[in-house]
Amino acid sequence: MKVSGFTIVRNAINYDYPIVEAIESILPLCDEVVVAVGNSTDDTLELIKSINSPKIKIIETIWDDNLREGGKVLAIETNKAFDAISEDSDWAIYIQADECIHEKYIGTIKQAMEENKGNTEIDGLLFKYLHFYGSYNFVGNSRRWYRREIRIIKNNKSIRSYRDAQGFRLNDNKLKVKLIDAYIYHYGWVKSPEKQQDKQQSFNKMWHDDQWVEKKVGNSNQFDYSNIDSLSNFEGTHPKYIQERIDKMNWEFDFDPTIRKMNFKNTFLYFLEKVTNYRLGEYKNYRF
Repeated sequence: MKVSGFTIVRNAINYDYPIVEAIESILPLCDEVVVAVGNSTDDTLELIKSINSPKIKIIETIWDDNLREGGKVLAIETNKAFDAISEDSDWAIYIQADECIHEKYIGTIKQAMEENKGNTEIDGLLFKYLHFYGSYNFVGNSRRWYRREIRIIKNNKSIRSYRDAQGFRLNDNKLKVKLIDAYIYHYGWVKSPEKQQDKQQSFNKMWHDDQWVEKKVGNSNQFDYSNIDSLSNFEGTHPKYIQERIDKMNWEFDFDPTIRKMNFKNTFLYFLEKVTNYRLGEYKNYRF
């Protein structure tokens, strides 16, 4: 079984993306990792080159900054990376620049790929998610956070990144997937308030015009983490790759997990999900 990894990145240093940690977390699973490095204003390319692994394959790309609708440019860049993986790979592992896989799931993931490699009824493998917010001590637990997403796909180039690269489609159809007992650790909402604000001002330009960004994101030099509906304490361990970042955390964030800033409807749906583990009206970017 041959496995390729692929990811995209641009301006990782400017916006403090843990891209090195993301790549390192999938290296034990992969025979190669294709990194599509977009035209950056910082030293992102040199950062990727500094990763000490012969498995890394870098392609340099140019992002179309005129695409400011639905995050489409992210899917285009993701497809460039996917198209560059080896033709003889059986599986392709996609990791985003702010995601990480815990080393404790390596065996589970390998086993799932082995068991489903020849299964023509399966297009991809579905992961559970932990979305960290504000610091490494809290995870989002409300309906605003997606619970699952595809991060491993068969090496079928008819599969395309969908919309803003959150998931994938095969001939415009949802992929048939197998849910595995492994989590993606998402750290996109964990960075200093200054870097988070910088990221939000830049990132939202892939969806909206300047007026929207100015109105919704604002011109403050710090992101306000207090505007969140509900969080839980994180009691587990983090991937070893992210530990150095945890040790260097230089801002403070605290939250009372007994507080829920929700209206009656969302409060009801929140408790319904906690009791039944069923999310009413959940959008599923895949099919079983």
